[in-house]
Amino acid sequence: MLELVKAGGWPMIPLLLLSAVGLAIVVERFWALRRKAVLPPGLGQEVRAWASRGKLDPVHIESLRRNSPLGALLASALDVRNRPREEIRERVEDVGRHIAHRMERFLNALGTIAGAGPLLGLFGTVVGMIQMFLGVMEHGVGDVNQLAGGIGKALVCAAAGMIVAVPALIFHRYFRGRIDGYIVEMESEAIQLMDAIDPRARRAAAAVADAGLERQG
Repeated sequence: MLELVKAGGWPMIPLLLLSAVGLAIVVERFWALRRKAVLPPGLGQEVRAWASRGKLDPVHIESLRRNSPLGALLASALDVRNRPREEIRERVEDVGRHIAHRMERFLNALGTIAGAGPLLGLFGTVVGMIQMFLGVMEHGVGDVNQLAGGIGKALVCAAAGMIVAVPALIFHRYFRGRIDGYIVEMESEAIQLMDAIDPRARRAAAAVADAGLERQG
């Protein structure tokens, strides 16, 4: 591996830096986007139980806000629970956009690495070809080592650029899809909470339950 890096020459330095940054971003995002850290199991049901029992004091809500991204979203709905449903929905949407932005942290940088890797590899290829042609001008076409060195540097840099870019692109798409899935589930939990704290929804649910009991009777 070290020999390949040496063969690529100085254009390999930015590629190595990009690969290190990309690896750090991937590890950090895997840790930050763990499911139990974003959507703690049972949290939505627990909050709805709080709402039904009326345990919605500021201490509970602030603790919920610090719990996780889902907790912050549900806390935003509880902050304005006494307002009309449309206002609650608007608050949830506003907070949801900020939460999604935080979950997408560093993903733009990862996408930039995916795009810059092949360009830096191409740059290294051009540098290698220039060195090769300069060697031909200086020593003629008889110096096989000079030609091989230039071609080798060009190929190594091109391959390194793709090696950096392909994993970065894969993980960029993977994290985007993961975040989109989390957002859908968080929206579902928020809607269920809005139903739980909406007096009209509770009355409608109670009416449906009473009608079912009458039919059974």
